[in-house]
Amino acid sequence: MPKDTSIKSVLIIGSGPIVIGQACEFDYAGSQSARSIREEGIEVILINSNPATIMTDPTMADHVYLKPLTTKSIIEILKEHPQIDAVLPTMGGQTALNLCLEAEEKGIWQDFGVRLIGVDVNAINITEDREQFKQLLEKINVPTAPAKTATSYLEGKEIAQEFGFPLVIRPSFTLGGTGAAVVYKKEDFDELLTRGLEASPIHEVLIDKALMGWKEYELELLRDKNDNVVIICSIENMDPMGIHTGDSITVAPAMTLSDTTFQKLRDYAILMMRSIGNFAGGCNVQFAVSPDEKEDIVAIEINPRVSRSSALASKATGYPIAKIASKLALGYNLDELQNQITKSTSALFEPTLDYVIVKIPRWNFDKFEGSDRTLGLQMKSVGEVMGIGRSFQEALHKATQSLEIKRNGLGADGKGYKDYEQIIEKLTYASWDRVFVIYDAIAMGIPLSRIHEITRIDMWFLKQYEELYVLEKEISNYKVSDLPKELLLEAKQKGFADRQLAHMMNCLESEVHSLRMEKNINRVFKLVDTCAAEFKAKTPYYYSTFEAEIEKANGERYVDNESILTDRKKVIVLGSGPNRIGQGIEFDYSCVHGVLAAKECGYETIMINCNPETVSTDFDTADKLYFEPVFWEHIYDIIQHEKPEGVIVQLGGQTALKLADKLSKYGVKIIGTSFDALDLAEDRGRFSDLLTELHIPFPRFGIAETADEASTLADSLDFPLLIRPSYVLGGQGMKIVINKKELEEHVIDLLKTIPGNKLLLDHYLAGAIEAEADAICDADGNVYIIGIMEHIEPCGVHSGDSNATLPPFNLGEFVMQQIKDHTHKIARALKTVGLINIQFAIKDDTVYIIEANPRASRTVPFIAKAYGEPYVNYATKVMLGHNKVTDFDFNPQLKGYAIKQPVFSFSKFPNVNKALGPEMKSTGESILFIDDLKDDQFYELYSRRKMYLSK
Repeated sequence: MPKDTSIKSVLIIGSGPIVIGQACEFDYAGSQSARSIREEGIEVILINSNPATIMTDPTMADHVYLKPLTTKSIIEILKEHPQIDAVLPTMGGQTALNLCLEAEEKGIWQDFGVRLIGVDVNAINITEDREQFKQLLEKINVPTAPAKTATSYLEGKEIAQEFGFPLVIRPSFTLGGTGAAVVYKKEDFDELLTRGLEASPIHEVLIDKALMGWKEYELELLRDKNDNVVIICSIENMDPMGIHTGDSITVAPAMTLSDTTFQKLRDYAILMMRSIGNFAGGCNVQFAVSPDEKEDIVAIEINPRVSRSSALASKATGYPIAKIASKLALGYNLDELQNQITKSTSALFEPTLDYVIVKIPRWNFDKFEGSDRTLGLQMKSVGEVMGIGRSFQEALHKATQSLEIKRNGLGADGKGYKDYEQIIEKLTYASWDRVFVIYDAIAMGIPLSRIHEITRIDMWFLKQYEELYVLEKEISNYKVSDLPKELLLEAKQKGFADRQLAHMMNCLESEVHSLRMEKNINRVFKLVDTCAAEFKAKTPYYYSTFEAEIEKANGERYVDNESILTDRKKVIVLGSGPNRIGQGIEFDYSCVHGVLAAKECGYETIMINCNPETVSTDFDTADKLYFEPVFWEHIYDIIQHEKPEGVIVQLGGQTALKLADKLSKYGVKIIGTSFDALDLAEDRGRFSDLLTELHIPFPRFGIAETADEASTLADSLDFPLLIRPSYVLGGQGMKIVINKKELEEHVIDLLKTIPGNKLLLDHYLAGAIEAEADAICDADGNVYIIGIMEHIEPCGVHSGDSNATLPPFNLGEFVMQQIKDHTHKIARALKTVGLINIQFAIKDDTVYIIEANPRASRTVPFIAKAYGEPYVNYATKVMLGHNKVTDFDFNPQLKGYAIKQPVFSFSKFPNVNKALGPEMKSTGESILFIDDLKDDQFYELYSRRKMYLSK
């Protein structure tokens, strides 16, 4: 059945600000969906309140509404656009589904003659209401865990008495496991039951018998109107039941399933999807399987929408689930659509993987002081990375190298745990770093049977770890001069980094690299082609691996490299790696725009990134995508292969910026601002000398490397003092101290976590107003300020946690002129080519400089959305030398004010200190437009501005 021709205009609901449990995977889904629907000549209207994402870019839809996700906003849009025929709520996570249901209950869709596509309201209700879902499964004979529903405290107590402990409490209609918990003992039950009932919008929880230690699997499905169903991907959680899938290490395809059980899972998943309503689109089904020979199966849940896992499955297989699901929602059948990768086969096929992918979550516990770091049913991670390799071991190593937590892979870097008690505790109470601790346990000699008994992680995975450790021990017996080629090749095939091998043989990373070159052990690049090379793929989406040489009949030896070089001029854009607090989706926005602008300038664009949730890693964003860690060794090998004109580092946040030093040392051209200028801005000593030369004021400061030096400095600087380490993002480790005791404690603590770091001590300007400016500057020194924002909170709250108002609301002309003059002077003095962000403190009408960052900042997407101007596009063209600032016709449009509002995920950490200070804690942001300062929302924000300020 071809598409439904009655649909001419579709409303897509986005997922709002990024919070733990609902991140940029929905921005990716929404962006894909909007493009997919517009390809069909259908008008797209989009609502989402998140300014940092590509999804809310004006180029994405015919009309983009940056409004709060409320039924009031929905009514305003429907009045404005009476032509809207249908609403697609499955691309915006739980937020979009809940809003859609609320609008349905209020009769809004009916009033405006709008119908739901992509999902059935009954399907949402059945799958979200735990009791209805359980009854449905019983009816279709799909096994479930013994469970009962409670809508009151008393009912919950009775169920607990009947089942005994451990128990699982799961609230209805929540996302990311909000309010869910495993209850091991009676004493904790009351508190956790109350929390669960409060978390559910309908005050309902399902209490079920805990299947602790069972294995967990997920299947990603697509179904069309004709009832064709394809299973896109099977995903196995390495961590057993009891840890939220968003916090689990997951592997695709499933590794330890017998074929019979896999077939049963498929049959159950298809049966479940067909029984929840007559709709076309994507679905995610989760199962538990008993870890014995019987392999008993229990269905856990089904989500009738794209999910976090569907972004992962899309990147893992190259099958764009959101894009195809959107076409199905329009009425197409799978056999009428094209496989997007091969372009020659249909979408009615199941991808085959000839590689393995491993996803590891990225946590940010250091931002939540006092938080419980144990992993459980409530999701706590803020992002994720994915590694692709020819084996589980290679993929696991690549994923650990992508995390950016100063580890070079599993073990072999001198950073493992050595204390027996600590290792056992981290294994018993699943810790965020358990993926590394398993390796440490094996290295300590703890038997696999014991590790399995504690963690319930399948023995197959533990044996894979053991093989890696055995290889490390063997290589440690050699020197770099006598390491046999076979062993070096084996280590590289298993994912060990040159840095790890250097650690094993006590030599330099560069020596290992030279040995590889000498022995001809080079990275080769393989296509992610969805069909294990059965059909020719047209899409350049690559991962790297190592292969033994193949010998032809004529004696010629070669390795098979599938990344074909062109003779076009190329530019590489370095992505921003995993999402985390301080470096979120806004840098992905900048990377995508950088890629598109470079394409417009005639370059072949190459993207390197390892984040499966983002638009930058979509296979058709750049001309070539390398899904690889943003890790020196991988990047350098790609550069050697591609030989680009240069690399753009200033769009990928601190991740990309940190590599500028190495790129510069190895003679790789950095496009835009030079490494020296980037370094000058980071080096407080050099930067302050520059400011002194320019006659620009800055707070008095000093640099200390020990607690003693800090104490001596404090005498001349006066308290309060702001302490911060150098070269960090998101205010990591920053604190305001008011006396010597606090100073000493914090300095010792910082030097323990970041050894050898230089600490900066600034005199803190108490009560100052904070403001910031973003600007574009070209090689001729032309500067254009794209926006000046004033923070509602006082100086001392991190800029990422402040409500930033564009334009400023109470800075006089004299102060504004100083901001403009300082920005122009600093941008020119740093020889900025591209973007720069400068932060100011204003006290007694004097404007002081807090810091300058010659790169894309968190606020650039916000300013671009508020003014309706493509600033990253302009900045990239300036970086490439294609245009000067004076070539652009700047025409910002903003009625009233735009406020960037931070959003926090404190609900995931009930006991954490919620006070705000110089260290960033927000996970996302929304944008609020107001006509004037008399607006109630502005008044409320302003009246609360000092409430959260902490040291």
